[in-house]
Parts: sequence; structure tokens; C-alpha cells
Amino acid sequence: MIIRRILSFASCILLVLCAACTGGKAPSEELTAEPLRYAVNISCERGDGYSIWTLRNPWDTAQVLHRYILSATDVEHLPASMAAVDAPSSVIKVPVTHAGVATAVHCGLLDELGVGGAIAGVCEKQYIDLPVVTEGLAAGRIADFGNGMNPNIERIMDVAPDVLLLTPFEHSGGYGRVERLGIPIVECAEYMETSPLARAEWIRFYGELFGVEVRADSIFQAVEQNYLALKEKAQSPKGAPDDSVVMHPSLLTEMLYGGQWFVPCGQSTMGIMFADAGADYLFRNRQGSGSVGLSFETVLDEAQDADVWLLKFNSAKPLTYAQLAADYQPYTRFRAFREQRIWGCDLAHNHFYEETPFHPDRLLRDLLIILHPELMPDEQPRYYHPLAQ
Repeated sequence: MIIRRILSFASCILLVLCAACTGGKAPSEELTAEPLRYAVNISCERGDGYSIWTLRNPWDTAQVLHRYILSATDVEHLPASMAAVDAPSSVIKVPVTHAGVATAVHCGLLDELGVGGAIAGVCEKQYIDLPVVTEGLAAGRIADFGNGMNPNIERIMDVAPDVLLLTPFEHSGGYGRVERLGIPIVECAEYMETSPLARAEWIRFYGELFGVEVRADSIFQAVEQNYLALKEKAQSPKGAPDDSVVMHPSLLTEMLYGGQWFVPCGQSTMGIMFADAGADYLFRNRQGSGSVGLSFETVLDEAQDADVWLLKFNSAKPLTYAQLAADYQPYTRFRAFREQRIWGCDLAHNHFYEETPFHPDRLLRDLLIILHPELMPDEQPRYYHPLAQ
């Protein structure tokens, strides 16, 4: 199956070159840029019957990470120059109907877009709590590709998906043997975007990839409208003691993991969201677009007087103040612990990671309820809840 796919692809390229040499009719190579409102690591240009989506390398922004040429027609109808663009590239016939998906995030996205049936195989199935996947695995419609960092190559070859949706990492050295299968790899780098809405806007790329552009655009427009309205609400002075000053509660996030306390940097998507929520995020001056690992002593020194502490956990039982203290007694030195201002997100009982990347408005709403309860009276958060005794 894989050999036939490679030969078919090679044949298509030869047909393109032949058409160029013999004067065969081909679409115009004139491209029109399609502006994106927030995303900076992806761009789109459109030609006659095809589109080109260019992914900028987020770790070296002068370079291209990957370029995708999407077309609903056969590849031989593309302009000759498009078959050999000057960057890592893949030509993909859309809509994709048979995809290998490595993360729960993108499984959830495809399900919401109404194309969950296109999921042909997954990695790390134990972390995916979605009926479309669990039922598909049980029925044999979806294959288990195993570990995301070292997937089962033989199973991938048996399934022969049209594309593989994988997450790139800096200094990872690529995708190993998977790259040699000849299956286009869609590099899901939206997590390196510069703002929550920029990350969410990648839904437009995935929508076109799976042939549901209209639905994807509709979802993003709703997310954008909700997010901007909540952001404006967070900057409102209404509800402040003198009705003229915007209150900015100081914020601490996360907890120790493996001896380090990982906190989002100020220019990460979470750091930007904390600012949009009107928080005084105590690690906003840490440079970078990801997270940074700190010692407990550093976090305690800088955040022991934080007004609010948000943390995530994954447990069969709800996390309590007593359990938190038993796990690591120095946690009790934070004022948020002593005054019971800790809010926990139980990852075992909600879809935080599946939903929030493409629905940052839902998480921003939670933050406003927690940080500015006077602005959101009688509303309950979706992901976070006060820690119990």
C-alpha cells in the first residue's frame, strides 16, 4: 500500500513536469494572500483550484517549518512550480477522509468539526476520553498506533492513512522512521502561537484540510466574539470599590512536578490570557512563549502572597487542602493556601486539554468568574472548582 502511494505521488509529479514542458493546460500560478487575523506562524495563499498554507518555524522564524499544497483536484492539475516549492512540502488532496491523529486535542477538534469519522488511528489512546475514539477503537474502526514518540510503524503501514497529524518539538530531530513512510505529516504547531486567538485561528487550516471550511470559520468567529467580549469585560472598572479602578488580583499557577515548578512565560498563550483576564500574573516577566521550570524556593519567594492559586491535577479522587499539605507540607506557606483561595482543575473529569486550545473563550470565562466574581455573579466555572477541605 505504501509503495503504491509513493509511486502514485512520483507519477503525479512527472505528469506535472510533463505538462509544463509540453505546454499542457495548467491553472494560473498567480497567488492571492488570504490574511489571518491573529495567527503569525501560519499563512495562506490561494491559486486556481488550490491553496498553499505555509507554517513558519516558531523556533527560527526566518525559516519555513512546512508548506502544504491543498487541492480538491488531482495533483497533476497543479502548476508545475507548486510541486517543488523551496521548503519542506506536502501535496495533499482534500478533503482528507483517513487520518492518523497523535493527540487528544486534535481528535476533539475533528469531532467538533463533524469529521470524527476521518480518524483512522490514534496514539496514546489512554489519554483520549472521546466517544468517537473509544467506540471506534472498540469496534476496530480506529487503530491503536501506540506511543506518540515511538509509534507502531507496522500498524501505520497497515492503515495507510492519507495524512498523519503530529506535534513538532524543538530539537526533536524529526519524526524518525515515520518520515520514511511517504505519508504527508501535518505538523500541528499551533501550540507555539503568540496569543490564545492566534492558536485558535488554526482551526481554519484544519477545516480546509478536512473539507469543512464553513463550519470551521463559523466556530472561530464565535470563539473570537466571545473572547473579545470577555476581555473587554475584564478591563472594566465596574464592581471595583470606587468604581473607577480596575482590580488586578495577583495570580499563581500550577504546582511542583518532578522537582520543578513549571510556570507559563509572560508571552505564552496562557500568559497572554492571564493578562486578558485582568490578572496580575506574577511570572509575566519571564521571557519566552512556552513555560519555564523554577525551584520551589523561587516560586515561594515571588508568589507566596498571591491572591489566587490555580492548579491542575489528575486524580481518581478530588484534591483537597489536606491532601495537598500531605503531599508537600511547604505548600501551606502560600497565603492562597492559608486563606483557601486555591482553585483546582481535575483533568480526570473534564476535557480541559481537548477543548481550551481551540476554545480559549471557555477558559477565559473561568478566569473571570474566579478573578472577578463581581463581574460574573452566580456563574459557575467549567474547568476549575474551589479545593475542598
